Amino acid sequence: MTDTSTLLALAKLARTLHEQDDPAGEDALLRSITDSAVELVPGTEYCGITLVEKGELTSVAPTDDIAARVDAIQHEQGEGPCLDAAWANQIVRVDDYDTEGRWPTFVDAVRSQTPVRSTLSFQLYRGDATMGALNLYAHNANAFTDESEEVGLAVATHASLALFAARRDEQFASALASRDTIGQAKGIVMERFDVDAVQAWELMRKLSQDANIKVAELARKLIDADHPTKRRDLLN
Repeated sequence: MTDTSTLLALAKLARTLHEQDDPAGEDALLRSITDSAVELVPGTEYCGITLVEKGELTSVAPTDDIAARVDAIQHEQGEGPCLDAAWANQIVRVDDYDTEGRWPTFVDAVRSQTPVRSTLSFQLYRGDATMGALNLYAHNANAFTDESEEVGLAVATHASLALFAARRDEQFASALASRDTIGQAKGIVMERFDVDAVQAWELMRKLSQDANIKVAELARKLIDADHPTKRRDLLN
């Protein structure tokens, strides 16, 4: 049963993750997650996060070199508890690497290259092309308990919600920027070709199809061509 102090700490973590507004963006958020997992989840000594985006594996925000190395071994071997957690299972627990029979190549590498002897992995989130896992590591066998799973699942759930919100906000900001760029380019087309807004949009849409590029990218090229010096100044 999770004690009151841990529940209060989890509540504080939830507020911190959802209210975080750091210039470093997602990197700072991910590091807050791994640091909090080490602090809150019983048995945890090291922590890292694996992200799978468009088939590419990346290890982010490790708390130390040991977590980074275990994550890297999973990526190199293409097997391991974090990958199983990310792709299919919500929780994957390894009590003792000396007796673990799953992922034999990965297990041998962990035993020979790191001091880790038990792990606990949680699926962070899952979308159409993006998923991830929160990976907790310990020196000792049988370091993780049922309470570890309970608290770790709570941390992973809060982390998933915070990551989803952060990426949603980023996508919204990107969409607004694209809209402004397209509007500026449309104004250039209207002025140069003496057409109205509808005609300018249709012309841009046809050009994007003929060139096989997105309208937003076409808009940026039009702006660069019309105001190259001004755009460079804005970017610098």
